Amino acid sequence: MKQPLSNHPNRQAIIAETRSWCGTPYRHQASVKAVGADCLGLLRGVYRALYGNEPQAMPPYAPHGRVGDAPLLSHALAQYLSPSDAPLKGGEVLLFQLRHRLPPRHIGIAVSPTSMVHALSGAQICEVKLTGWWLRHCVGRFIFPDIPAAHNSGIKHD
Repeated sequence: MKQPLSNHPNRQAIIAETRSWCGTPYRHQASVKAVGADCLGLLRGVYRALYGNEPQAMPPYAPHGRVGDAPLLSHALAQYLSPSDAPLKGGEVLLFQLRHRLPPRHIGIAVSPTSMVHALSGAQICEVKLTGWWLRHCVGRFIFPDIPAAHNSGIKHD
């Protein structure tokens, strides 16, 4: 059973791993720390570091996550992560709808209630403030599952 993030035993490990990606150059469809990643690649890389493997192979996708008009990204997040409606804390995956009438297609990972790490085209992965603009465009928040014991040795717990 998945725990609420406020009690999540590995929240600090999620935050530390996420921040370790800062400075990685933007590269569409890439997911290699210090080499290149896009916003989905950041999430994939953090997931691999915490769990060992991704839950499924990633099919090719267009820049900005666009695949037709279906909200594929939100469905995938809901399949592998748990929705969150508790007060925002570090370690949550944030889903953004950047343009009205288009499906959500940007991801960030909160590292505190007021900041996130994300990747945007033309920039390095970086930590930014969660300003009113970002909060207005956030359409979903998700929690990572508990990290299996085999992968959490050496992980600093809250």
